[in-house]
Amino acid sequence: MSLTEKRIRDAKPTQKTQILWDGIVKGLGLRVTPGGAKAFVLNYRVDGRERRATIGRPSEMTLAEAREKAGQELAAIRHGEADPLSRREARKAEPTVADGVDRFFNEFVLNRKATGRLKDSTIKVYRSQADRYILPALGKMKVADVTRHDVESMVRPLPPVQRNRVLAFTSRLFTCFESWDWRELNNPAKRIDRSVEQPRDRVLTPGELQSLSDALDRATERRPLQVAAIRFAVLTGLRIGEVLNVQWEHVCFETGRLTMPDTKSGRRVHDLPSVALELLTGLPQIAGHDWVFSLRRNPPSYWYIRDIFAAICKDAGLEGVRLHDLRRTVMTNAAQAGVGTHILRDLLGHKSTVMADRYIRSVSTKDAREAVGDQMAAMMKGRNDNVVAPDFQKRRQG
Repeated sequence: MSLTEKRIRDAKPTQKTQILWDGIVKGLGLRVTPGGAKAFVLNYRVDGRERRATIGRPSEMTLAEAREKAGQELAAIRHGEADPLSRREARKAEPTVADGVDRFFNEFVLNRKATGRLKDSTIKVYRSQADRYILPALGKMKVADVTRHDVESMVRPLPPVQRNRVLAFTSRLFTCFESWDWRELNNPAKRIDRSVEQPRDRVLTPGELQSLSDALDRATERRPLQVAAIRFAVLTGLRIGEVLNVQWEHVCFETGRLTMPDTKSGRRVHDLPSVALELLTGLPQIAGHDWVFSLRRNPPSYWYIRDIFAAICKDAGLEGVRLHDLRRTVMTNAAQAGVGTHILRDLLGHKSTVMADRYIRSVSTKDAREAVGDQMAAMMKGRNDNVVAPDFQKRRQG
């Protein structure tokens, strides 16, 4: 007896699972479980083995649609294509984003680190981004299924800078997935617009530096090494991460040089000003403790110093000041003092002069505006002294 819509609708459950076979499409049947669940099934043979696959439910498709689908599947199997169960098993075996993240850290990251092309600090950032954003939002999804919409939904709540960083890391992840042939070449993070980042230009004034110094004095008794680290950053212009990783073996008091074996731009040798050396000589050197600004077996964390710095700034009455603003203040003052592009580049510890040019251009623009203002004021008073060029040159030479 063939299946009909009425026979399907009237089929009642029994104590055992039963299958009502169709007389029109061979192998098509209606399975009815003791609980009353109904589904269309298809029996077929592959390599001599009988297999049975669910192809749909009566609530999802009509009998005619089930017969059409069953016919298409049987025809595909006769032509050597993958059968429904094989496709389902292959689908289950497809890697998830969580699988990809594991492989990224256990394979890609380890290989890059071994060749010196990836630093521990960058790996920590990647790990944090993966744990905080990517795994909660995408971890359970199949790598091949992730779309641009999925990535956009993940980064939508993030502030501009964090959004851009997470997008960059996500793009890198999916580039790896594509190179492993886990999905087609359609990176879902590459076509998403990045947020506009407003460049930070906070620089401490001489008065603010004095207030900061006074607050550091007040905090010295409670936080001597942490205060020393902040002062060292002010005196040298080093990145706070570079300061916190200084070890005693890196400092040569005889030559006044600090050797930093692993910085953002590679190995660097930094000539320390005498005031910075004097600061270091006043710090305790304890056997077995390698780190200059820590009495523990490891360097102080950035977050710990950041919180201490925030409390000191509050005590100093300073608002909107971050640790990196100390470095920006040092370099801005160096540019104002007439330090040239290449020397400023070396002070910054950069491989190119792009950032040094930015500092110097900012100072030069300020001088030019002052000179132009002087000339326009003179012209408005009836004088035409052409003071721009001479005054500007005088300021730059001074």
